[in-house]
Amino acid sequence: MDFPERFSNLPEYAFPRLRALLDHHRPGGVPVSMSIGEPRHEMPHFLAEVLTTHLNRFAVYPSNEGIPALLKAIQGWFARRYGCSVAPENLMVLNGTREGLFNAALALCPEAKRGKKPVILTPNPFYQVYAVAALAVGAEPVFVPATRTTGHLPDYAALPQETLDRVAIAYLCSPANPQGAVAHEGYLRDLIALAERHDFRVFSDECYSEIYRDSPPPGALQVAQAMGADPERVVVFNSLSKRSNLPGLRSGFVAGGPESIRRIRQLRAYAGAPLPEPLQHVAAAAWADEEHAKASRARYQQKYALADRLLAQVPDYVGPEAGFFLWLPVADGEAAALKLWQETGIRVLPGAYLSREVDGHNPGHGFIRVAMVTPIDELEDALRRLRICLYT
Repeated sequence: MDFPERFSNLPEYAFPRLRALLDHHRPGGVPVSMSIGEPRHEMPHFLAEVLTTHLNRFAVYPSNEGIPALLKAIQGWFARRYGCSVAPENLMVLNGTREGLFNAALALCPEAKRGKKPVILTPNPFYQVYAVAALAVGAEPVFVPATRTTGHLPDYAALPQETLDRVAIAYLCSPANPQGAVAHEGYLRDLIALAERHDFRVFSDECYSEIYRDSPPPGALQVAQAMGADPERVVVFNSLSKRSNLPGLRSGFVAGGPESIRRIRQLRAYAGAPLPEPLQHVAAAAWADEEHAKASRARYQQKYALADRLLAQVPDYVGPEAGFFLWLPVADGEAAALKLWQETGIRVLPGAYLSREVDGHNPGHGFIRVAMVTPIDELEDALRRLRICLYT
């Protein structure tokens, strides 16, 4: 029996790889999970009542595009957060943004670009669904270093003209997972202008947009509207997983130009799994409320200060601008993760599991990713033990 080749060279996904690395070794202390970006701040307290009120709506098929209340709540959030006007027909509700980041490529990537195989650009390291989406549509994935040299964001403009002319989609994650770098307005303007010149779309993954130190990161749609760019040029993804501590809700959205969203909706009508209507009401209530997001952000800001204080003497330590990951330099990420597990019980992710080797170099090799999702007292103890284990 034949099987497809297009996914045959995928490496094992990050977390099965981590289990294979660590789980046949005994932890050196009480296990502390800092490998998965699963927020552990409390959920908004008012959502249980919302869910209870709408429980009877589990008896109906849910709206694929999103119920009016949810679309209106997302519109309101865009207006408050970015000063953007987003029409309902320019929004689509998602069952988590991973689904959207994948399916948007299926819906929007052309079969050819200027008569040649299209290119999909991906920062390196990156959220792994970007690469799988490129392979699924038969595009050539091009992994572009996002390292300290480039401000931990990809320098797409430095690519050869021949490559840029074949680009159909460029993924961007800001705030970046794993490095916590922010694409500020100038970067976004330059990227959108590059996309205009070479006629490609920017897929902006903004799931960490509400977790930051001081100034809220700008959004790609906000900048594109201010520039007067083609409305189809930018497609933005966000969710409640990080903002509202609701990863299990699986509620996200995609926003873009009317034709882009029409095509995503058309594909999703055939192949998507709509979010159950009671959960859409819960999501609407969460998007409409800012107070819980502010309280959660304040806790992360305390964690930034704690990490800066405890890790200040670590060579080349740079605290994140946003998000909740530490991207810590080590000699070898796998060796460091294994040592940390065996000696302390702290579980972190080797950076190489989030990146690809290009020209013999993997930009994540010399890093570990540490998720600052535990309660702050537990985080303080874990970071002290991590520092002693790896840096003294």
